[in-house]
Amino acid sequence: MAVSVKLDDEMRERIQSLADSKQRSAHWVMREAIRTYVEKEEARLGFDEATLASWKDYQETGLHLTGEEVFAWMETWGTDEETDAPPCHT
Repeated sequence: MAVSVKLDDEMRERIQSLADSKQRSAHWVMREAIRTYVEKEEARLGFDEATLASWKDYQETGLHLTGEEVFAWMETWGTDEETDAPPCHT
């Protein structure tokens, strides 16, 4: 699918400069920039959705872990005393 994007002269020059430094085409630089942006925003949306789902679950059940409990558990990661995640509680 062909798409047209209007860029000012300064942006075109910046893109071309990057392309030249990477020995790539300006088209490649723009595609990479768009791909990177879309992936980052998709990840952010996924995180936001997971956050809202967790908040809803907490409101419905009251189950949670405190920050202290989580950090204490994380302190065991990679050690001989590594433990499973602590159970949630009300």
